[in-house]
Amino acid sequence: QVQLTETGGELVQAGGSLRLSCSASGRIFSSHVMGWFRQVTGKEREFVAMTRWSRNSPAYSDSVKGRFTISTDRSENAVYLQMNNLQPEDTAVYTCAIGSTYSRNPSEYFYWGRGTQVTVSS
Repeated sequence: QVQLTETGGELVQAGGSLRLSCSASGRIFSSHVMGWFRQVTGKEREFVAMTRWSRNSPAYSDSVKGRFTISTDRSENAVYLQMNNLQPEDTAVYTCAIGSTYSRNPSEYFYWGRGTQVTVSS
């Protein structure tokens, strides 16, 4: 069992930056995939970024490519999401997740954090 805890979400102005952190308690296996997703109330959960735990293999949604960067720190058992040039449409609850398939489909992920709120004002 792995528990995930996200931190770093806050209110920021458009054009600003935030770094989200996701700390994991429990063992993460080299076969695992780390994902970031976001969700706005009333809308479906949206893929943001993912990478394999064992090696740097980032993938991003088109809406964040070039602005967001996913990274991992195996010594800290953590995954991060650096978000630059934030826009109001990035406002959402951001959640990290662990899966075993390199997939943008949230149904492929089986450990989820509770999320952290990111609000971008115009």
